[in-house]
Amino acid sequence: MRTITHSGEYELDVRRSRFVCALARVTTEAEAQDFIAGRRRTHHDATHNCTAYVLGEHGDLTRSNDDGEPAGTAGRPMLEVLTRRELTGTVAVVSRYFGGVKLGAGGLVRAYGQVVGATIDRVGMVERRAVVTVTVVADHALAGRLSRDLHASAYTPAGSRYGARAELDVLVPEEELAAFDAWVAAAAGGRARTRRGPVGHVDVPII
Repeated sequence: MRTITHSGEYELDVRRSRFVCALARVTTEAEAQDFIAGRRRTHHDATHNCTAYVLGEHGDLTRSNDDGEPAGTAGRPMLEVLTRRELTGTVAVVSRYFGGVKLGAGGLVRAYGQVVGATIDRVGMVERRAVVTVTVVADHALAGRLSRDLHASAYTPAGSRYGARAELDVLVPEEELAAFDAWVAAAAGGRARTRRGPVGHVDVPII
């Protein structure tokens, strides 16, 4: 699952027309519509405010709108850039200020697609990976060494608590749960146990 790193904006000038693109991370259609409404208020004097968004873990929900541009010349090329980059949870709004020179259908398609692609390059992309918070429970005498080993490993420590026994939280990718249990068993010599907690996500930058 890919999405943008953060919200951002970029402007492109094409034959005196200004194309101002804004991107945002969203999780629901209501959030996407709220963002679109906000951009339309901000750029209420734009000639067009064209939109596209992709939602759902697998990008199953897609929407686009040409906002008065010739059919298929604005929202669709914007959406195609999002889907070609395999992004989801992302909304794009391009506000166009007409500069007096007609671009033609091909020119519009290129301009709208280009400004969305350039904005994505500017803000960056991340892969959202599902991780499980696994708690390693061990005696205090063992916890210090386990903690050092965890920090030196490929796993991500996420906190610790010390009560009757030490509890070390670790973020483990779902597909590596069995391997992590085996790692703990080997590292602790069978003197620690693991307890699985909630599933969450971490963002890994895409270079």
